[in-house]
Amino acid sequence: MTITANTQLANLFSQNLESTHRSTDSLLPTLTSELVYTQDGTGRYLTFDWQYSELLDFGHETIVDVLNDDEIFTPVDQVAYLERLDRILTTLVPEKIQCWFKCSQQLLELELTITPIMPRLSQSATTVLVMGRLLPSQIDDKAVNPAAKTPSQLELVLGSRTVPQVSVQYQKLLNKITRNIRRTLNLDIIWQQTVDSLGKTLTLERCIICPYQPNASKVQVIAEYHQPELDPLLGSEIEISSKPAFVQALATLEPMVIELPSQQNSQPQKFLLFATSYQDQANALLALSLSRECQFLTETELELTKELADQLGTAIAHATLYKELEDARQKAEEASRLKSEFLANVSHEIRTPLNGMIGFLKLILEGMADDPEEQHQFVSEAHQLSIHLLNILNDILDIAKIEAGKMELDCSPVKLNELFGDVENFTRPQAEMRSLSLQMQMPVTSDEIIVQGNYQRLLQVMLNLVGNAIKFTHEGGVTISADLVVKKSKSKSSKPPAPGMVKVRVADTGIGVSLDKQDKLFQLFSQVDGSRTRHYGGTGLGLTISQKLIEAMGGEVHFYSLGEGLGSTVTFTVPLYQQPVLYSPSECEIETQN
Repeated sequence: MTITANTQLANLFSQNLESTHRSTDSLLPTLTSELVYTQDGTGRYLTFDWQYSELLDFGHETIVDVLNDDEIFTPVDQVAYLERLDRILTTLVPEKIQCWFKCSQQLLELELTITPIMPRLSQSATTVLVMGRLLPSQIDDKAVNPAAKTPSQLELVLGSRTVPQVSVQYQKLLNKITRNIRRTLNLDIIWQQTVDSLGKTLTLERCIICPYQPNASKVQVIAEYHQPELDPLLGSEIEISSKPAFVQALATLEPMVIELPSQQNSQPQKFLLFATSYQDQANALLALSLSRECQFLTETELELTKELADQLGTAIAHATLYKELEDARQKAEEASRLKSEFLANVSHEIRTPLNGMIGFLKLILEGMADDPEEQHQFVSEAHQLSIHLLNILNDILDIAKIEAGKMELDCSPVKLNELFGDVENFTRPQAEMRSLSLQMQMPVTSDEIIVQGNYQRLLQVMLNLVGNAIKFTHEGGVTISADLVVKKSKSKSSKPPAPGMVKVRVADTGIGVSLDKQDKLFQLFSQVDGSRTRHYGGTGLGLTISQKLIEAMGGEVHFYSLGEGLGSTVTFTVPLYQQPVLYSPSECEIETQN
């Protein structure tokens, strides 16, 4: 029943505030609503009549005083309720709402119609008339029948279990978790705070949370709360496809009650399972243990669970985004630092040969050479320096092409023995100058080994790797070897197997690389040790360029070292153009393919 300014009942309340109170006291029993009361704008009760008020622990004659003195019948969200009263008194427009009230430590959901009591002309409305009822789903005959229960046993029963206390806990818990997770953007803290808050507040046996990535096949327990007598599940991985409930929760984003095996006995343990989400995309799974008597979730608990999932999902998404941005920022700063170091290093590498060339040429131009032989020596030194400078510039240009995606290679058959011969001719003088041994080992075959690649780029890679091995070796030597990697098929298909690969190995007895720094070797602009680079020279681009070139030809590059002072080995593979007719099985590796 809605009361407006044109109704007869509204006119009865328009005399003055005192007569209003007397009139409403006499009219309340006649209004066909189980709950009728009047309030002023501050929420103070002026009159009150409720069909079930005889079940409360006070008499009707003192009901208004008691309601105003104690929080016996108050809205759960007092602030929102008072804001609504203020709006109704200002606009003079009635409103119909559903609202939660606390009543004698219980939680009631009411449907209310709030109507402003129209004032005299030129006066502001200060009082509202509220009529309402308990929602049908909240009422049970035993709960509202005085003969069935004593006043102190007032409960609202849904199905077979008492709900209000759980609902109050959920509401408090939701506020607590929301307040806590908004204070941090640290994902690890959010994970643990969530399970701890849920577990401690609801006195759970166990509560777990698992982050979820789209299209992931597994989830891992990243945070857990559990009672001391239970075994921990932290770190456990769960196959999503093996748990239909997990699949359903991630797909529907709806909470559900599931059963999982118990550690203590054969009786399954019940869990509330729900997915958190952001913009309809699941980002985590939570599982909360429930009592064994629980058969279903009430509508109230479902709504509160969904709200909790939304809050957590948003917090997780924001924290994840912040972490990604922070990681990106750190990577950008690191890349900027590495490029600055690289440019400083390269500028030194470029100036050194250039200054030498200018110096030798200046000596010739100024006639400082004593004889033609010395002049020839100056020209020869300038020529060597120019080749060194050209190699540095080529490395820089190659990296620029690789980063721009414009590195194009024309591959053709390459004879491995010719490639090894040229590498030996270029590098043996360097090894002998440092008193190092240089060994070349080829696989035993009856015919030539031919690979599919670009000859100039393969030569560049091998000179780079062997040059590094010689540069970083003080005693001992360098060994260059090749092995056939022949592929044999399991299937009985008439199609011949692929020719296979050649694995080239460059091993040295040099200074090696510590295990914790080896991951930097193939990172662009990254150097294992700045002091080492300053001591030995070089741009630090050699391995990166070699890796990109070999990958462009269909192979792979790998680095191995047991630590500093223990030498190092670099291997790379390149496809065979054709498999040799005769080869010794003991001299090659066999790979089986389906």
